[in-house]
Order: sequence, then C-alpha cells, then structure tokens
Amino acid sequence: MKKNKLIPSLLSIFLCFSVSIFSQSAYEKSSRERISLDKDWRFAFGHPSDAQKDFNTGTAYFSYLAKAGFGDGASKGDFDDRSWRKLDLPHDWAVEQGFSEKASFSHGFKAIGRNFPDKSIGWYRKKITIPESDFGRRIHIAFDGVFRNSIVWINGHYLGNQDSGYLGFEYDITDYINYGGENTIAVRVDVTMEEGWFYEGAGIYRHVWLNKTNELHVPANGTFVQSKIKDNAAEVNALVTVANDGKEAKSFKIIQTILDANDKSIVEKTINSCSLNPRETKDFTTDLTVQNPTLWSLENPYLYRMLTLVYEGENLVDHFETTFGIRSIRFDANEGFFLNGKHVKIKGTNNHQDHAGVGSAIPDALQEFRIKTLKSFGSNAYRCSHNPPTPELLEVCDRLGMLVIDENRLMGSTQVQLNDVKKLIERDRNHPSIISWSVGNEEWGIENDIVGARIASSMQSYVKSLDASRPATYAFSGGIGSNGITTVMDVLGINYIVNKSTDKQHELFPNQCIWGTEEGSTNATRGEYYRDNEKHYMPAYDKAPSSSFISIENGWKHYNSRPYLAGMFVWTGFDYRGEPTPFGYPSIGSYFGMVDQCGFYKDSAWYLKAWWQDEPVLHLLPHWNWAGKENQSIEVWAYSNCDEVELFLNKKSLGKKKMEKDSHLEWNVNYVPGTLEAIGYKNGKKILTETVKTTGEAKVINLKSDKNTIDASKNDIAMITVSANDKSGLAVPIADNEVTFAISGPGKILGVGNGSPISLEPDKYLESIAVVDLDSFKEKYVSDLNSVEETKDMIDITSWQNAFSEDRNADFGKKVKAITYRTEFELPANFESTTITLFYKSLGKQQSIFINGQQIATNLNENKNGDTFVLDKKMLRSGKNTIAVVAVPLTKVNSWDVLNQSIGSIQIVTKAEDYKRKLFNGLAQVIVQTTGETGEIKLTATSNGLKTAELKIDVVKK
Repeated sequence: MKKNKLIPSLLSIFLCFSVSIFSQSAYEKSSRERISLDKDWRFAFGHPSDAQKDFNTGTAYFSYLAKAGFGDGASKGDFDDRSWRKLDLPHDWAVEQGFSEKASFSHGFKAIGRNFPDKSIGWYRKKITIPESDFGRRIHIAFDGVFRNSIVWINGHYLGNQDSGYLGFEYDITDYINYGGENTIAVRVDVTMEEGWFYEGAGIYRHVWLNKTNELHVPANGTFVQSKIKDNAAEVNALVTVANDGKEAKSFKIIQTILDANDKSIVEKTINSCSLNPRETKDFTTDLTVQNPTLWSLENPYLYRMLTLVYEGENLVDHFETTFGIRSIRFDANEGFFLNGKHVKIKGTNNHQDHAGVGSAIPDALQEFRIKTLKSFGSNAYRCSHNPPTPELLEVCDRLGMLVIDENRLMGSTQVQLNDVKKLIERDRNHPSIISWSVGNEEWGIENDIVGARIASSMQSYVKSLDASRPATYAFSGGIGSNGITTVMDVLGINYIVNKSTDKQHELFPNQCIWGTEEGSTNATRGEYYRDNEKHYMPAYDKAPSSSFISIENGWKHYNSRPYLAGMFVWTGFDYRGEPTPFGYPSIGSYFGMVDQCGFYKDSAWYLKAWWQDEPVLHLLPHWNWAGKENQSIEVWAYSNCDEVELFLNKKSLGKKKMEKDSHLEWNVNYVPGTLEAIGYKNGKKILTETVKTTGEAKVINLKSDKNTIDASKNDIAMITVSANDKSGLAVPIADNEVTFAISGPGKILGVGNGSPISLEPDKYLESIAVVDLDSFKEKYVSDLNSVEETKDMIDITSWQNAFSEDRNADFGKKVKAITYRTEFELPANFESTTITLFYKSLGKQQSIFINGQQIATNLNENKNGDTFVLDKKMLRSGKNTIAVVAVPLTKVNSWDVLNQSIGSIQIVTKAEDYKRKLFNGLAQVIVQTTGETGEIKLTATSNGLKTAELKIDVVKK
C-alpha cells in the first residue's frame, strides 16, 4: 500500500490525546510496507523434459517435494545465475520470439509451446536483502500474475504452484528468510500448455511485490466497502478482515476514516474491544454516513479512500488504504442499465491483454493509453475477455470512468473453480468501475444442457454470496432453448444475434436482463479497402464477412433500438495477437478491432465515434491514392452524426444525402486524383468539413508523441506515432518505408509495432546471449600452484583423467597438493563484435587461470560468490579455445559436503540491432520508456530517401 499523505496530520491530532502515543519514527516502524520487486531479475530458458537443459533441477536424491529446503538446480539459493540475462518486470518472453507456421494459431504463431520446448520453460531469479529489524513481522511475496503454471522457491524452499496465468497469488515467507542477509527467489514458468485460445504471453508479465506487516494486520484484499444512496446521503458499510498471525491472543481497536479526493477526513468511526486468538482471522464491520456524496460516474469518476487503522493498545500496528467510489447500479429487464438512477446505454468493447511492441507485459501507463483510446470514440464499458485483468487496468478504469465486466477464466462449480472466483471477487470488489462478474464465456460443451444450467446456477449463487451488489453474467453463444445456461442467469450475455433472437429470449424470460457481450466480429485491415486473399487483406468497410457475423452498424442498431437491451460490447476494441480469422499463417493477429494493435483507428471506430458520443463527427473513407484505378468506381463512405452530408470531388458536388440515425452514407465515385471533400450540415447549417487528398511520394518522416513530458519515477512511457509526409506536408496513407530508430538520454525503446496483422517483423530488438557451461573437463595432479607447463596452449590432454574421479576427502588433500583442470570452449567466427565474459567458480582454495595459455588471474583465493572476467578478445580465436586452472584442491570437511565441480561458464553477448519497423499503410508506433533518471530523451528516425526526424521528450520527477 502507498503511504498516506494524511498520516502526519492524523498523528498530530492523536498526539493531543496522550503524550505516550507513538512518535513518527514509531509509526514508520509499525506500518506496513509494499515494496516493488520488479527490478533486477535474472532470466534463462529451461526445458520441460531435458533435465540437463533445465539446470538439473529436481534431480537430486531428495527433491524439493520430498524434503523442506532441498531445492536443487536453478531453484537452489546459491545456484550461479551470473551468466543469465538481466531484465526488469513485467516481462513477456513470448513477444521476443520469432514466428513459425508450426506454432499456435491462437497465440499468433509465436514460436513457444509444445512444439518449441527450448522456449517453453522460463526461469527467473532475484536476490533480495531483508534487514534484521524485520524479524517479528510477517513477510509475503505477492505475484500479480505469472503466465503460466509457476513454481516458486525462496532460499531453496518450495513455496507452491499456481496453475492459472491470470490470478494473483502470494506466499508467506516469514519463516524462510535469512534476516540481515541475502535471500534468493526462484520462479519456474511453464507455458507448454495454453490456457486460452488467444495470445497470452509467457513469463512474469505482471508486478511482483514484497509485503511487510505486523503479526496483527489486514490481509491482502481484506476490505470491502459498499454504499447505499438515499436522499442526499450515502450509507457506507465497511467490512475489514483482520488476521492475527501471532502465537498469542491480541486485543485491538479499528478506526475507519473516509477521505475525500482532497485527502480531507469527512467521517470516522471506531470499533472498540476487538480480539483475536492466535492464528485467528475475523471480519469486522462498521457503518458510516457520507453527507452529500459526490457520486462516481462516467463523466466525473470521483474516488474516495477508506483509511483503516488498527491499534493494539496505543500502538498503531497496521494501516490499510482502500480506494472506492460511491455510486448505484441497477439492471432492469425492460429498461436496461442505470447508473446513479440515470439510464446509461452500454457502449462497450471486448479486449485481450496485449499490445504491439510489448505483448502481455503492459506497462501501467500503457493501460491508461488504451483506455483513453477506447473512450475517445465513445466507449463507456470494457469487458475483460476472457480472464481476470491486471489490477492496474481496473485502477485506470476507476480513475477515467469506464464500466467493466470482470470475467472469470474457467467455468466450474468444484471448490477449485469457486476458489478462483472468490480470489477474483475479493481482489476486485472495491472497484466502482465493475458492474458485473462474468462466470464464463462460450462454454460450448455445456451451455445448452442441464449440466451447464446447474454449474451456472451454482456459480451465480456463489457470486451473490460474496458480493450481492453486482449481478453475475454469462456470455452465451448458442441458440435460444428451453435448457441450459440461458434459463438461469439474472443477466444474460448474448454473443452474436445472428445465432439467436434476443426478442424471443426476452419473451420467454421477461424478468431476465440482457446485454450483448460480444457483437460485430467484422474483419478489417486498417487502410485497406479491397479484399486480397494472397496478401491477407480484409477491406475496412463495415461489412459482415459472412452470414455468421453481423456488421458493427447492424449490431448497434439492434441493441440501441430495444430499450430492454442494456447495450452491447463490440468484438473487439483493440486488435490482438492470434485468431487471425479468416486467414492463417502468415497472418499473426486478429482483424476484429475497432483500432489496430497499436491503437490506430480503423474506419469503424469513426462510425462508433459518430453515434456513441455527442461531439460532431465527419469522417470519409477510403484514402484517395488509387494510381492504376483511374476512372474506376470507388466506394466512398461517410461516418457522421450530422443531419446531412454533401460530397464533392475536385469541387464538383456529387450530391447531398440525409443521414439516418445510427447509419452511414455511401457514394460510388469514379477515381480521379485530387480532393474529396465532405461538408456536414446540422439544422441546415454547415458545421464540419472533411477532406481527403491524393498525396505525392513520401519525403519526410514525422514523429508525434502522445505527451512531451514523462515521469521519471513511475516507469512512464510515451507513445510515438511514426508517419511519412509528402513534400506538401500531407500524410501518405500508403507509405511502407522501413524506419530505423536511435535513442539517447534517460530512456529506452520498449517495443515497436505498426498495426499490421501480417507483419513478421520483431517487436523487440534485444542483445543475444549464448552461454557455454564449463562442466565437462579433465584434470592432472601437479606439484604446486606454480606448475604452468600443463596450462600451455594446444597441448595433448587425452591421457588426463576426468575431473573429480577421486573423492575429495581429507586424505586426498594430504596426497594432492595442486591440480590443473582443463577444458575447451568454442567461439563463433564473428566473435570480435561480441562481449565475452568468464563467470568463474572457485575450484580451489587458491587458483590461477589461463586462457589459450595466457594468464588472466594469479593466486585467487576461494570466492564463494565467484569471480568475473571480461575477456580480452586479442587472446581469443574463432573455433576452439582452451581454459586451464591450476588450483590447490578444495576438500570436504564432512563426508556429505558437496563441492563445486564446475569451472563456471562463458557468456557470449551479441549487441542488439537497431530498432526498426516498416510503416504499414503510413503508420508505425514506438513505445519509449524512462530509465528512471531526469533529463531529455531524443528519438531519431531515419529511412532511405526520407528526411530524418527528431523528437525530444522531457523526463521529470513529478
């Protein structure tokens, strides 16, 4: 939890009552801490079946499942991970991989999964220090989401396994910690099996936290704030869960304070005489009244905070903050949805959790960009398809005013599935943006039969037991029938009216509320207006591609014309990776979005903008660059909410047409280069003009950022739009130039994209790391540490024995005074452009090291943390190289001791290529992220034949 700005002022008030009340330093000591663990992880690929490639984890005589603390291989605390890649979280290794026709259609043909075992297991390791002063507190490590099937260890102790990639989880590591010293977290992630049928990423793709509390504390997600509005007041019911993780009973009091958006205390209540036995957890509730509350709404998403203080005697032992909103929601079977008593038509979109350039590892600031993009064309609702979202998405929806369907991943009524539902609801229940819990989506195997009805009914009942303030829904794809899920849901979600009649459903179940949870599914390629099956292009006109789908326009007309329907969610808001219907490879992304994977508008977004909000809109499609189609008929459409639109070609009128509600206008125009101009009229008066012009060739790169200043302290980002202009300054809508990017200053390029569903270009350009483990080597006993004859280059060692053939006991140490160890490693032909590092692990009490006969270290003492040498490339060669170590041997103190039997590893790092991306129909995107320092970022874009562009972004600490 963030520290409360109000705490110092509250303390000054409390001090007035008793001089014995704690000081500020005492408060700091007693308060909870929430520390980000996102920085400075190590990462490497393991293997699902080859134990050696999986760092021999789980191969010891006792495994981590057999004996506590027996984590081995990469799960062991002192495992040498120095040669692994350094990175920060969130991280998605799937987006870093190439594409393959053998890979999953659903996951965008990224080369991970069953057919790619070398890239389907990922290992993460991180070292943290816990001070001695934390002894006596409760320490938890919390993961917001790991995709998928994760195993976690701390200091070699197995903590647990989490199958799902979407639910957060945490482990109490209090008893396993080395207080005052170093602690090692290890995480193994397995994406061999998919969880969904859409791009899901791979790895620790959400935040990781270290949470510290006292023994008496509010556990994670331990509050639930509900409100009922009556007249000019809101009755706020505040539930708080308190846990006593100590070994003695505790007595305490709870103070609940509601703060307004300006951090002003507006009401407070105390729950006295509370008590908990050892290891007991209990709920406590209190009611508070807020006079004249400011209601959370789409237009004014006002947020309050509940500050929960727990006192044991006069000592503040915990403080917990809960952000919430005061608002009312109601679904009516005949009139739809109401927010704060006012009718609101749901204008929603479905979205998966990935973005061009970053995959599923979406920075917090990018969540805000995506929600603002959806709101820009009038969307007021977001369905989390089809899984629990990252917490930061919901925080943005709360703050910006976006309604949410929060969706459970897998339908089922066993305790396993219901526990997942409970975790979802308890985590998210305080978000005012959430108006419904979805228990499932298109469960074709059960949704039309009695089994589905039973499961849905049980889940709905369970949801109500956890949160009666919001209804459960289910997204139904089958036909209307007398059995199945459609018969039991309080709020039924309809997926695709082409398959069923909402009118018939309403007639059969007049008390059931209905909304469209998926509608549309039109296929469109941004900037393309003719179907080309060879190039995998779909025209961007809003036309249903087959009888199985319906246009966005016809879908909205259906839902908007029926008061009993609460509204609809378009499939989808953003394009996403995977499901490239109606094509296959090399299409790697969907065509369904109102905007592409970068967030660039497709034309259908303008249709929604015209009818989903009140701002005057006039948009023409297509572009007017049709060389080779002179005098051929071109479909010209206008999206507008004007009363009438008149179209001109080179100043000649092609007619004025009346715009019907929720519709568009069309003309067939013979192509002549020049200018299309549309004039929009409202009440007979001209209010808007839109022009589309034939452009010249691209001459100049243009860079535009969504913001010119970013925050250094919050991993902030800037979204850069890259385009190309002709010599007149017009954007060229068919430009396809490849642009190369360079960056300087306190920033980095996080990823690139262009919105093309067929682009096989990399999203990321990363350095490559090859590691050669020096485990297989030979040895020869020598007289002393100064024996160097056996270290010379190019000598024959075939007669030497394999290393560690004899047990290193005390007798061995008396017999053998020194040993020369020797092995080979290979370097590529172009190794001069690489960085080569030896991560050495001590083989002796003292040792000297030689590379190709040249000495690089003399008489090194044993170093349990290892030594690191960046090798001089002048002493190296392509092909075989030798490494020799002369050492005074290590020996066992106890027979069960395990001595190091590895020289270490050679790491070969090849520098990353410059970031680059082709423009797709005139556009590309670069995501720039701060590295944490202040200053000025400069992004430079170059392309053959185009004038170079430069963009500057200020980085400040806000």
